[in-house]
Amino acid sequence: MQPSVFQNASYVGPHGEPPLSRIGFIILSIIMAIFTGPAIILNATVIIVSLMHKQLRQPLNFALVNMAVADLGTAMTGGVLSVVNNAQGYFSLGRTGCVMEGFAVALFGITSLCTVALIAVERMFVVCKPLGHMTFQKKHAVGGIALSWLWSLTWNLPPLFGWGRYELEGVGTSCAPDWHNRDPQNVSYILAYFAVCFAVPFAIILASYGKLMWTLHQVSKMTCLEGGAVAKGELKVAYMVVLMVLTFLISWLPYASLALLVVYNPEVEIHPLVGTVPVYLAKSSTVYNPVIYIYLNKQFRKYTVPFLLCGREPSMDDDNSGATTVETSTSKVSPA
Repeated sequence: MQPSVFQNASYVGPHGEPPLSRIGFIILSIIMAIFTGPAIILNATVIIVSLMHKQLRQPLNFALVNMAVADLGTAMTGGVLSVVNNAQGYFSLGRTGCVMEGFAVALFGITSLCTVALIAVERMFVVCKPLGHMTFQKKHAVGGIALSWLWSLTWNLPPLFGWGRYELEGVGTSCAPDWHNRDPQNVSYILAYFAVCFAVPFAIILASYGKLMWTLHQVSKMTCLEGGAVAKGELKVAYMVVLMVLTFLISWLPYASLALLVVYNPEVEIHPLVGTVPVYLAKSSTVYNPVIYIYLNKQFRKYTVPFLLCGREPSMDDDNSGATTVETSTSKVSPA
């Protein structure tokens, strides 16, 4: 089979050699398969059990399911295609396929990031009650989910109409927004894209969980009678927050930093393999998210673990089997 006619000179060496050896491409394909397989299984499981059990279809769980949908979309498009294209050693879908893959992966990926920020805001409202004793209802959850998709769609459509573009990245087996093009319109798009699709969600996450942790800390100091319970809830929340922030940074900060570096210094020499690592880290978030936000949730774990074990009930101590959701463990917490 001959390589596609869709080629980009930046992905071949000075003498026309490929950026990686055949073995190198196979290794990348295997690595991506290790992330993609579990991501598809875990996120699909979350969606299926949510449809099967009415108890899980609560407003505070809507965002978790929405994130599973977005992560499943990323795994089914960018993940599967990365496995296939790396196994072949080149991008085989042509220019149109590149644009379609780049758009789909960006749409699902940014929706997932926005949903992480949405979850942070939800937890902050439930625990800190900044607007008083307002009940978090279905309309609030649906509105937040719709906003996450609309926000992502708004900022990923422009390359289809001339502001920015989708292009091959890394070793040339996947596509994404073009960080290398020095055209002023493209640079302006990349800078705006970074600001609203990475910096804004991350700022919302830090602000929301910062407020949440401060509230829990104040209540645990002032309430001696409930101090033990609150401290336990605070510890569980802190554990989830630390994991969330760390995986967010590990998954997305290298990708965003490399993109900004290329925009700031277009003459910088970056080996295609080095440019590929941040891409794979970002796509690996599709595995971390269901583990952190779903399997550390006692309510979801109650149904998902037996589902994954084909109906067998694991023996576990409910009191020590892991963290629960923020809204469950701190439902009686109010701001100091």
